[in-house]
Amino acid sequence: MKYLIGADIGTSGTKTVLFTSDGMPVASKTVEYPLYQPQNGWAEQDPADWLNAVVEGISFVIGSSGCDASEIAGIGLSGQMHGLVMLGKDGSVLRKSIIWCDQRTSAQCDELDEKVGRERIIRITCNPPMTGFTASKILWVRENEPEIYEKCAHILLPKDYIRYMLTGELATEVSDASGMQLMDVGKRSWSKELLSILEIDEGLLGKMYESPDITGRVTEKAAAITGLKAGTPVVGGAGDNAAAAVGTGVVRAGSAFTTIGSSAVIYAVSDELKVDKEGRVHSLCASAPGKWTVMSCTQGAGISLKWLRDTCCADEVQKASEQNADSYYIMDKLAEQVPVGSDKLLFLPYLMGERSPHPDPDCRGVFFGLSARHTRANLIRAVLEGVAFSQRECVDVFREMGVPVTDMTVTGGGGRSPLWRQMLSDLYGCPVSILAADEGAALGAALLAGVGCGVYSSLDEACAAVVKKKTAAEPSKERTMEYEPYYALYKQLYRSLTGDFKTLAGI
Repeated sequence: MKYLIGADIGTSGTKTVLFTSDGMPVASKTVEYPLYQPQNGWAEQDPADWLNAVVEGISFVIGSSGCDASEIAGIGLSGQMHGLVMLGKDGSVLRKSIIWCDQRTSAQCDELDEKVGRERIIRITCNPPMTGFTASKILWVRENEPEIYEKCAHILLPKDYIRYMLTGELATEVSDASGMQLMDVGKRSWSKELLSILEIDEGLLGKMYESPDITGRVTEKAAAITGLKAGTPVVGGAGDNAAAAVGTGVVRAGSAFTTIGSSAVIYAVSDELKVDKEGRVHSLCASAPGKWTVMSCTQGAGISLKWLRDTCCADEVQKASEQNADSYYIMDKLAEQVPVGSDKLLFLPYLMGERSPHPDPDCRGVFFGLSARHTRANLIRAVLEGVAFSQRECVDVFREMGVPVTDMTVTGGGGRSPLWRQMLSDLYGCPVSILAADEGAALGAALLAGVGCGVYSSLDEACAAVVKKKTAAEPSKERTMEYEPYYALYKQLYRSLTGDFKTLAGI
């Protein structure tokens, strides 16, 4: 029996899963760690916490399964994107990692615009300057912590730091690196032009690979602390969403997935590089070699529903406790009783600002049309619909760019809601499925390892053998037509309120 390991280095914790070579999970371990916020809008994590979580996770899945380490064919890594890890010449971490959701670098984004030019940076990196991306973080450290920058010998992404500690190799791969804003995404390589303008030494960056490529092998030192066998291959892996795409079978043009967690992401694959010049969605390298992806991110998806639950739905939480049920299930049942349009109540899900399709840190959440006749059921339905409208708006951008979306899989906590799935199907105008088993990015990373190590000949073969769908929601033309006037008004509301959002931010 051959086994594969997928480790997903997330923001709240690292999930490590041992799979059989046919994709069945054998053992799983999630280890959580803290988020540090030294100032408002800042977000950092300690790479040592990630390493400890991976070591604990790998040790657990090997030990609890009784698996012989020699039977593990390979290891795949997935991880939160955009995080900045800076190492000294001796490989030691110089400071905590500034991670993806950190917002301190708006001045550096302006600097990127000035030095490079908006059109030029989008032409090279396929995205406008973003506070979440890595390039602006590098500039921030150089300008605000010059003593740290002077000592920096290596710059890595979160999962690539784990690779370094497992293999001793300083490497990355295209899907994650294309979110650093330092790559020529079309050429799938570091941009010498951009690095020259920004005066960043290419020698600081890791060697570039495709996602299924073998990038190194487990060292004796790493084997001693994890239980792995020295020499076990470690493949490139992928950024979390690119790995999740593999784990949901999204490796061909036309297929896409929506994941609704705290944020919501839509990820679609394209055979050609497609770029939105307005920067409403992101274009990146896919983990499937020779393919690209278009990706959107709605900042306040599941967060909006959680906020409503925690703020207004104490009765539903209490009822769920009494029935030993999920509070979101109780809320879902309430929302089912409300018609399309929530009795003329709309919600803009901008509790955390917005990223797609409106890159606007100043916009805020709005209930529009609220009246005395509305109940909590209306509020719940309006939040569900508002998030769904946001996803439809992003899919509209994809289709406008010539990226087809004809088949959608939904994952994440929001995917467990039949009502939410049906809303998405009605608004997308295509079937929306869920997975028979949802192991997400960890499975995707493991399948990439399987391809790199020869267990599978290609990602297409791996996904066909492992990823199984069920329970497709089919779109209703009647409901789609009912949604249209509300959706049109939803889109207009952002345009109407844009200036007011800026005014509020300045008060």
